[in-house]
Amino acid sequence: MMKYVHQTSEVSVVRCALFAMARGLFSWVWLRKPIYIQARFSYLHMKYLFFSWLAVFVGSWVVYVEYSSYSELCRGHECKNSICDKYRKGVIDGSACRSLCEKDTLYLGKCLSAKPNNQVRSDSDPSSTVYSGGWGDLEGVIKCQMEEIPHYNLGAEMEHRKEASSFNKPTKGTSVEKFKEMVLSHLKTKVGEQANLPDLVSLVFSVADYNKDGLISLPEARSTWALLQLNEFLLAIVLQDREHTPRLLGFCGDLYVMEKVPYAPLYGISLPWVVELWIPAGVRRSMDQWFTPSWPRKAKISIGLLELVEDVFHGTFGSFLMCDVSADGFGYNDRHDLKVMDTRHIVPEATFQKAMRERRCDTEEDCLYGADCRTSCDLTKHQCTPEVTQPNLAKACGALKDYLLNGVPADIQEELEKQLYACIALKGSAEQMEMEHSLILNNLKSLLWKKISHTKDS
Repeated sequence: MMKYVHQTSEVSVVRCALFAMARGLFSWVWLRKPIYIQARFSYLHMKYLFFSWLAVFVGSWVVYVEYSSYSELCRGHECKNSICDKYRKGVIDGSACRSLCEKDTLYLGKCLSAKPNNQVRSDSDPSSTVYSGGWGDLEGVIKCQMEEIPHYNLGAEMEHRKEASSFNKPTKGTSVEKFKEMVLSHLKTKVGEQANLPDLVSLVFSVADYNKDGLISLPEARSTWALLQLNEFLLAIVLQDREHTPRLLGFCGDLYVMEKVPYAPLYGISLPWVVELWIPAGVRRSMDQWFTPSWPRKAKISIGLLELVEDVFHGTFGSFLMCDVSADGFGYNDRHDLKVMDTRHIVPEATFQKAMRERRCDTEEDCLYGADCRTSCDLTKHQCTPEVTQPNLAKACGALKDYLLNGVPADIQEELEKQLYACIALKGSAEQMEMEHSLILNNLKSLLWKKISHTKDS
């Protein structure tokens, strides 16, 4: 009996011990659970606060940059008021003046120069602010010169901005014949003596005489003289019968309206700068090719760029150099015809060469204009040589290489790749290798046309 009681007591002790252990463990879990929940809540709270702060910071920075850029560069009302004030005083005149200043049928829409680094500017043209706009039923791009923004000139003889913006030439009492001599002398300096200057002067006067009354008034002449200081206006006249440059729709003073290009840039997608920072260059180049037309249409657009190279090389009105051949500078229309978005980096060869002869240098980098026009440095004289080291065609082929080879039909891939690399390898000015230049150009165009001629895209 005593043994049974003793065993029962031991069992009870063990049970009590186990119960006490279970109770302690349960109490520990019960006490720990709020701490775990509290820690998790604190983590989520801090995470939420961090991302909220980050969103507010990034959003505020974007708003600040956009607003400050707009207030500094995109003063559309100031541009319009300045132009219209001169128009009402009889200083300037042009085909767009009445629509802009009296009828209000020409309006400045969205500012396309919302960021300082996107401001349309080059060494040879003054800074201008660019707007989308409408003129009746036409969509256009309006470019207004901003006088007070500093810029660097290609050479001392290039753009006399102060003179142009004051609209003080020609002076009162200047005859039409005298004005023709002024224009002829200016164009000779810009495009060289080899160009067909009399015909070019006639084209300029046909644009200046917007009301087609056979007379050039002093306000019309002043507007025309100011516009002739701009490469884009000059090239619009030179290439006005070609399909690769947007049409000049009208002007008032040095404000002018160009035809809108529906699809731009040539390829690539626009991403927020925060995203751009995290994308490797190789991946970015691949992404640029994702949003492009079908290959036959890309071939037709590419033929347009090759034809543009032909148009600006030893054309009727002189030779021009393409100094920024990048996708951002080109677009296309609904028929997939190439259009130049901005011709400010297509400069007259004569002007370029004259400026380069006067430029001092210590390294090859000192002899670079724009993104693509490079000459060599003569270290014995510390002067840049006048001849470019790479012709327009080589730069165009470099811009088209990835564009054309992505999705190319297998039966022409090897031949196309071979011709493109031969084209990119061209060195020296086109004059020095005119035969080889023409041969490669014609071979490339023939290869592409032959492949797409039987398709509806041709």
